[in-house]
Parts: sequence; structure tokens; C-alpha cells
Amino acid sequence: MHLFDKLFGLGAPIKAKAPEHAVVVKFDYIGSTDLQPLFDLEHLLEEALLAASAGELDGNEVAVDGSDGFLFMYGPDADRLFQVIKPVLEGCYFMKNANITLRYGPPEDGVRERSFVLGS
Repeated sequence: MHLFDKLFGLGAPIKAKAPEHAVVVKFDYIGSTDLQPLFDLEHLLEEALLAASAGELDGNEVAVDGSDGFLFMYGPDADRLFQVIKPVLEGCYFMKNANITLRYGPPEDGVRERSFVLGS
């Protein structure tokens, strides 16, 4: 490789970025500002996603009064993400009737999404 090739990355293989699929979980929380139960759930989700190499938990948003919230997970396959996290969500008391949205691509207009209630 020539010096300029090394400096400017010429000749290096270009890696295609995997599609950014998502699973977004909207849930009714316990009406408390104690977030420890949510952090415990996040820990279980992270372990499951890591063990399956399915993606990652990006974080949460919870209402100031603790009434409801969202979890955000990303990876190359939304169906696989949900398959991995479903048993964890079903084992959590405050995830009952959570609204699940699977997004099959980046956050753009026209990207296919599928939404349903957990347990339905």
C-alpha cells in the first residue's frame, strides 16, 4: 500500500452498515419515581441481547410522575430482537399490555412498522 493510500484509507474494504431495526416498548409504569424495578429489567434485557448477539438496549424514557415510559432497542433484525426480549418482558409485572412496535429499517418515512400489544 502506498503512503497516500494508508493516510486516506484508499484500498480499504468498505463495510456496508447493517440496517438499523428497532423495537420500541411503550409501557405503563408503576406510578412511582423509583426506577430500580426498571433498571433491574434493563439489566435482564441487556444480558439476553448480549447472549444472543441480537442487538442492544439503547435506554429508556420515563414520565416525570412515573406513569409510563418507553424502552428502545436496536439491532439488524427487529423480529430477532423481539424474539430474544419477549420472555424477559413477559416475566415483568409492569410490562403487562405493553405496546410493542417493531421497525424494519432506519427512522425514516415509509419504513415498515408492526405494532401490537404484548400478550395478544
